[in-house]
Amino acid sequence: LDPIKNSIAIAGLFITGLSLFVGAIGIMNITFVSVKERTREIGTRKALGARRRTILLQFLIESASLCLLGGFIGLGVAYVMCTGIGQAFPSFPIQFSLGLVLVSMAVSILTGLFSGFAPAWSASRLDPVAALRYE
Repeated sequence: LDPIKNSIAIAGLFITGLSLFVGAIGIMNITFVSVKERTREIGTRKALGARRRTILLQFLIESASLCLLGGFIGLGVAYVMCTGIGQAFPSFPIQFSLGLVLVSMAVSILTGLFSGFAPAWSASRLDPVAALRYE
């Protein structure tokens, strides 16, 4: 029975890691598109004196917020599913712990920060003159 539990745990970790990776790539692409669409805005802000750090932080906060929202939605869905499974199978208790929720939210925020760093970095390095000419 233990080898089966170990195999299921390893498969679960693999699926979790793959899901995080795919989600991070999605957030990175969304943030790159956001930077591309807002190139003129970034150029205007930089021409008016915005610092690289400010632009970088803006896009990092946006990507982390997007992941945090996704994390809350995921936790809500997981809670509903766990409650339903617990009611359908009373002999199979499922507990939702505060520690698990906090770790999930931390992983969600870190995923947003890591996946948003490259687009935020490129946005912060835009040349204001070239960005204002961009169409």
